[in-house]
Amino acid sequence: MNDSSIAVGFAIFIWWFSTGIVILLNRMSRSAITRSLALSSLLCVAALVGLSHTAQQTSVAGAYCAFTCALLAWGWNELSFLTGWITGPRTSALPAGTEGWPRFVESFRAVLWHELGILLVGAAIVAITWDAPNQVGTGTYLVLWVMRTSAKLNLFFGVRNLSEEFLPAHLAYLESFFRRRPINAFFFFAVAGASACLSLLVLGAKDALSTAPQSVGYALVATMLALAILEHLLLVLPLDTTALWRWAIRKRAGSQVSTLPAISPQTASMAVGDTMDKHDTLFQIR
Repeated sequence: MNDSSIAVGFAIFIWWFSTGIVILLNRMSRSAITRSLALSSLLCVAALVGLSHTAQQTSVAGAYCAFTCALLAWGWNELSFLTGWITGPRTSALPAGTEGWPRFVESFRAVLWHELGILLVGAAIVAITWDAPNQVGTGTYLVLWVMRTSAKLNLFFGVRNLSEEFLPAHLAYLESFFRRRPINAFFFFAVAGASACLSLLVLGAKDALSTAPQSVGYALVATMLALAILEHLLLVLPLDTTALWRWAIRKRAGSQVSTLPAISPQTASMAVGDTMDKHDTLFQIR
């Protein structure tokens, strides 16, 4: 098994496992969610430090480290959104009959702060790795950002599977912004464009002139893009989109987690502050 094949397997496992962990954490008790937000915030800071540390490294280990750090930073975006800590100024369902431009504006308001958070983290990663030889972390984050934005647009325009099972109870109002239909025209452009980029990454990974670290980096980013394309296909195929993460979505009998309110920014910030005071030396990069 060559380096690229190992990288593909690693990326697939991390994608599957990390997605399940984020879903699982968001279905725990309120105190556990607060602690998970604090830990995720610490890990995001550590990830940015790690990206700065590996930006100048041109080794296979550096490629894996940058890839993992980008996923940790992205995980903070996902967890802060799913817990309801960072969403948008609109926190209620869309009135029935709202169409056209007003529907788009209100849909964007529902995720505005979340999108700004993604932008800020992305800008920090670009600044940290600017003109550096190791761009695996930046490429990974960019793929996640572009493809997640594409998925959101497809949910807005309309697809067969809305995957509403992934939404916790306090974000159930977001389903009103989705539209269920067999497929939409934007879907074809999104998948075609992503597939073209994927082919270039695969060619880079297989290029005989690419070094081992370069091939691994291409393989890691290409695998994440391929998985994002798969997620797009699951939006329109007549398949159970939650089957892979049933272990994380399944709720315990009698559980009251679904009725818990979203964590407020004040509560989360206090938790992060307390944890930072106690563990401010845990994530030093030597």
